[in-house]
Amino acid sequence: SLVMAYGLRLRPKILMRFAVQIASMGYAVPGSVIAVGILIPIGRLDNAIDAWMRSTFGISTGLLLSGTITALVFAYLVRFLAVSFNTVEASLGKIKPSLDDAARSLGQGPTSTLVKVHVPIMWGSLLTAAMLVFVDVMKELPATLIIRPFNFDTLAVRVYNLAADERLAEAAGAALAIVAVGIVPVIILSMRVAQSRVNRSNG
Repeated sequence: SLVMAYGLRLRPKILMRFAVQIASMGYAVPGSVIAVGILIPIGRLDNAIDAWMRSTFGISTGLLLSGTITALVFAYLVRFLAVSFNTVEASLGKIKPSLDDAARSLGQGPTSTLVKVHVPIMWGSLLTAAMLVFVDVMKELPATLIIRPFNFDTLAVRVYNLAADERLAEAAGAALAIVAVGIVPVIILSMRVAQSRVNRSNG
């Protein structure tokens, strides 16, 4: 999301804006739809690699990407990119373009300007974006159920499976863990918002 927001800042053209909007549409799409949309091309890629390895080396590779953590992480990336992008873009928009001009006048390129100038200023917003994505990923269920590897359960999947079996007492522990872990970022964000308001009032 940081790379996308910075690229849009450097080249705010129609094509770039359109590409960013397409890339950040995942949050509006159900997780199950994203999971199926990822499984189909990944499955075809696995089959193509397996067919090529068989014809070339006589070795069957099987499914290299389907049902792996890599596919699941990619699904999370597609699903929650908009959450972090909106936060990062809003923070980056508060940085005046004069800072970019000053960095370039000192011989800094776009990458070094991002790393040395923008990231230190945006550190709080980057942490906020990471916490928001963490909370969303932790409670994501449809995409995880479809793409997750065998014998790999998140807290949300465990709660779902136990609740589906009417084992509500056993599901309570995992459900409380989701609430407990998810409330920590909320408390941190609330403290940051309160601190920023105090700083503004003092300023």
